[in-house]
Amino acid sequence: MQLSLTSPEIRRKSTHCNGKTVITQKRTISRNVRTLTAVAVLSAVSFLLAFFEFPVPLSPSFARMDLSDLPALIGAFAYGPLAGIMTELIKNVLQLLSSSTGGVGELANFIMGSSFVGIAGLIYQAHKTKKRALAACLAGSLVMGIVAAAVNYFILLPVFETFMPLEQLIASFGAFIPFIRTKLDVVLFNAFPFNLLKGLAISMVTMLLYKRLTPVLKGRQN
Repeated sequence: MQLSLTSPEIRRKSTHCNGKTVITQKRTISRNVRTLTAVAVLSAVSFLLAFFEFPVPLSPSFARMDLSDLPALIGAFAYGPLAGIMTELIKNVLQLLSSSTGGVGELANFIMGSSFVGIAGLIYQAHKTKKRALAACLAGSLVMGIVAAAVNYFILLPVFETFMPLEQLIASFGAFIPFIRTKLDVVLFNAFPFNLLKGLAISMVTMLLYKRLTPVLKGRQN
């Protein structure tokens, strides 16, 4: 008798729990769809920004920069470091269609950009405050500078050497910074500080834009 009296209550609780599960699943699916859509849009914007290149200060004419890491950093802040890395990946896969480096330049760009947005996104996700965002940007910029130095030394400069003798390559940088005399000098006094400053510049723009874009990114109305 006791079992029959409590069984309706058990069924009600079971139905209630199932209802909660369905709602949670729907919210998860909706959130995943929004994230994937946002990553696709951010990747497209990043790809377009890559076409707007600027000369690198105190560098030869073949050294160029762009702000294509900006959408990836915004994505990393909004949806986590993986979203930022995926944005970098899709951007560079799209750039393969018009690559002039056989994919080497895109690989280098992916490694450098992912180190930046991955570290920044990871730090910010742990505690989402303005101070944490600033610390995340500083750390990400520093890591990108270090990674860029390694990537330039082991990947990019060897590729440039196939088009230009190493001595001439070093001299082209030395014409702007006289104390650059070796391959190591190029990465220490050009690649590292430039990418550090590039990361800080992108971080500054992100800090200015992110809060304004949050309602759109998160699907909330002001």
